[in-house]
Amino acid sequence: MTGILSGGTLTREMHALLLRPVPRNERFGLGTFFRIEPLGMEYIAAALEARGHRVTVADLRFARPVEHYIRTCHPGLVGIAAMHALETDEVLVLAARIRRVAPGIPIVVGGHTAAAYPAPFLTPDVDAVCVDDGERAVAAVAQALERGRPLRAVPGVALANGDDGYWTVPGETATLGLDEVPLPARHHVAPWRRQYACLAHRPTWLIETTRGCPFRCSFCSIWQLHERHVRERSIGAVCDDFASVGDHIFVADDLFWYHGSRSQALAHELVRRGIRKQWMLVQSRVDLVARHPELLEAWRPVAAEIDVFFGLEAATNEGLQSLDKDTTVGYTAEAVKVARTLAYGVTGNFVIDPAWHEDDFERLWAFIDRHALYQTGFTILTPLPGTEYFEQMHPRLGARQWAHFDLHHLLWEPALGPERFFELYCETWRRSVLNLRGRKRFRHWMRGVEWKNALFLLKALRRTQRLMGPKHYLAEYDLAPTAVGAALTPATRLQGRLTQ
Repeated sequence: MTGILSGGTLTREMHALLLRPVPRNERFGLGTFFRIEPLGMEYIAAALEARGHRVTVADLRFARPVEHYIRTCHPGLVGIAAMHALETDEVLVLAARIRRVAPGIPIVVGGHTAAAYPAPFLTPDVDAVCVDDGERAVAAVAQALERGRPLRAVPGVALANGDDGYWTVPGETATLGLDEVPLPARHHVAPWRRQYACLAHRPTWLIETTRGCPFRCSFCSIWQLHERHVRERSIGAVCDDFASVGDHIFVADDLFWYHGSRSQALAHELVRRGIRKQWMLVQSRVDLVARHPELLEAWRPVAAEIDVFFGLEAATNEGLQSLDKDTTVGYTAEAVKVARTLAYGVTGNFVIDPAWHEDDFERLWAFIDRHALYQTGFTILTPLPGTEYFEQMHPRLGARQWAHFDLHHLLWEPALGPERFFELYCETWRRSVLNLRGRKRFRHWMRGVEWKNALFLLKALRRTQRLMGPKHYLAEYDLAPTAVGAALTPATRLQGRLTQ
């Protein structure tokens, strides 16, 4: 730890360096199609700048090495984004690298997975973990450092207690008014704007209109982190954000169309202002869409093309119930019908349970064929850190690498055995549009794609062909304990030491 934690005086000029690490999420799954801008860091940068601090944002996926920014920026604070559990090791390696180069700089880790499950990040190389909204917590850390105050007095952060645990200063999690933060400071990522993409849409801008989700899906940590609250940005702020970005938009809301009257009012205001985009992707639930087709009608004029991503999850009511999804396959069928009738593109994801037998896969294939859901993805049921499910399943977890929490690795022995399980899992992927030897050939993918994005799409499609080959999964199938396993400590033991 640095002397800052014990109340040492910070002698550097306050300059915050915010870093997006390089993740390892392109070996499997659809990560190769989704390279999105670090919106959370842009909001934190805006919050810091509004308080008079200087900020540099470096997206290390595309930027120069971190040593360059340490040397040229002389930061008084470094913040590292930890968005997904699979990135945990990369975040810790980056923190150690910074500590070696600049031993005295305070390092703070934030982001979704860090806030949901701080324990793995509280190493000697990390001074604190933000467990509240980053816009508020990082600003409070910066203020404490600027005034020479110890971080143990900062609300909304977790710190190691030196006894294989951690403690936090009580904050006000999930209470930040989203309009308290200015529009995201997107100028910080301007050098890499062309790199941000969703599918063949590039560049893509990320927009957030709400934060949180009230539903209780067992595999999801979002509702638990946000205490089932949903917070909304004002209609005026959202319209200003829409007006400030380009033609291809991914709306990052965990549950789009949740507040019906507000959603309709927002759509009407965008239309009134003449704000129209070429393409938009949103995420929602099938029961919401099935019950409220008028919301999709209201939004249809906002973009020439709109895709809706559904968390489809299961092909049977029993499967949905086992995941606490609180919906039915009847709603799935109706939502797909509503979306297609209104010329929305339909995509989504199903969850594959390692407990499945062959007839479970066959039921899924039949459901996909019945509803023509070929533009969907498939992920393996994974207990993500920060969920009650993780605590329940921890004794069974065999995987010992955080990189295996990418929803495409087995974390315990499947009922069918790994060879047969992955054969059927890959057969499921081969039935999707991603199979270039099957339902949709490469020439079909290229139709309508701008030439400047063709190479990006080609590379992404070539990578996804690995999804069809069981040998790629089996090569990384390893449930033997390793030293890394110590990092997978259940949070229940640690939370007894939290300061209340």
